[in-house]
Amino acid sequence: MNQQLEMTMKTTIKLGLALAALLAAPAFAHDKHGHGKFSAGEPGDPNKPARTIEILLNEMDYTPARIEVKRGEQIRFVLRNVGKEDHEFLLATTKENLAHAVEMKKHPHMEHDEPNGVRLAPHKTAEVLWKFSKPGTFEYSCLIPDHRDNGMVGHVTVK
Repeated sequence: MNQQLEMTMKTTIKLGLALAALLAAPAFAHDKHGHGKFSAGEPGDPNKPARTIEILLNEMDYTPARIEVKRGEQIRFVLRNVGKEDHEFLLATTKENLAHAVEMKKHPHMEHDEPNGVRLAPHKTAEVLWKFSKPGTFEYSCLIPDHRDNGMVGHVTVK
């Protein structure tokens, strides 16, 4: 009886560990697509001054679609979805956004609410506070399937 109880406990523990590994796998897989590390800089500090830039998210475009900032500058993006469907603002490199767009095609309802991006329903507003600590050209794009392909891309040049 003791031996049978011990085998049952070992089996239960093994099943529990396997289940925990399966549940954690999507989180680790998702992290491979750029979350947790930021190529375009870093999340902003709400206690420091920031220049405000309003961006309108419309049907397959952003206004403005090009922005210039200084290295080290902190920007408060005020994002307004003036379109008729959900849109996103995800700030990264073109390469990272293209890779993430592939994942979004597999999981079209994935939502972003991270320091470098957000998904907005129609007529909603959100803010992204960002410090551009790295020079280069970065993009903001909507990774909802087909939106980026139809031109929903903007660019930030950091000088």
